[in-house]
Amino acid sequence: MDKKVERIINIYNRLENGDVLNKAKEASRFGVNEKSIQRDFEDIRTYCAEQQYSNKELIYDRSKKGYKLVDKEKKNLTNSEILTVCKILLESRSLVKEEMYPIIDKLLQCCVPYNNYKKVSDLISNEKFHYLEPHHGKRFVDIMWDIGSAVNEHRLMRIRYQKLKEPDKVMRLIQPVGIMFSEYYFYMCAYISVSEETPDVPKRPFPTIYRMDRIAEYEILKDHFTIPYADRFEEGEFRKRIQFMFGGELRTIKFLYKGLSIEAVLDRFPTAEILKHDENGWLIRAEVYGDGVDIWLCGQGDIVEIVNDDK
Repeated sequence: MDKKVERIINIYNRLENGDVLNKAKEASRFGVNEKSIQRDFEDIRTYCAEQQYSNKELIYDRSKKGYKLVDKEKKNLTNSEILTVCKILLESRSLVKEEMYPIIDKLLQCCVPYNNYKKVSDLISNEKFHYLEPHHGKRFVDIMWDIGSAVNEHRLMRIRYQKLKEPDKVMRLIQPVGIMFSEYYFYMCAYISVSEETPDVPKRPFPTIYRMDRIAEYEILKDHFTIPYADRFEEGEFRKRIQFMFGGELRTIKFLYKGLSIEAVLDRFPTAEILKHDENGWLIRAEVYGDGVDIWLCGQGDIVEIVNDDK
């Protein structure tokens, strides 16, 4: 065996056993200079970093004046984290069983230590057994990846879409800009192109929202569309202003909230600003897209009073 390889193996094995190794002492032990030992340590550090399943890293301990192997900060999900993720997935009721169950099973197998697998599995077994899948019954995880790729690559799409109130499916040439999730369903946000001749020109200044399970057919085209950086669609900012996935123009609403939980209102409206708070309640102003917010406002009864609605 090569002397360098033999030396590195010897050093690594002792590090694995918990030894703290000093560079000068190791140079003396093997009859080489300190630079050679330093290179050995660097090789071991690189080896640990490149091992996908290694939980070790080589560090220099100044207090002990030597190198030692320590456990890396764990990157796997903890038992409580994986339980939380599984609960969120099951409560979302967003996928059919054939797509939801494999995801849950893989999360458990990949992230939960074997000795805790049964405990976490038992905690979600009842919800899994009684899981109610969405009524549309469609599988679209693979479709979502295709659409996500089109969003990432700024590729035009042609879709045939089933509107909620119309039996006939409509054809659209669109510029997909985002994927969102809200209350059981996944949605695609896209600008409708004016025409085949001018696919880069949006028909409206705001995106249209398409429920993914209602996309009957889709084609991702080779042609790309251009979004100026200043006008780039940002899902996070759009999500703050969209209610119940109803599209439409940006508007400002103002209302008086007389209920008990102002936190629930602020969570519902991320753009909300409290203008005033007194014995009458909280005066709130928020930016929203479209008319979906009206459903929420009208459903709050006497605890919400619309002050004005500037469209």
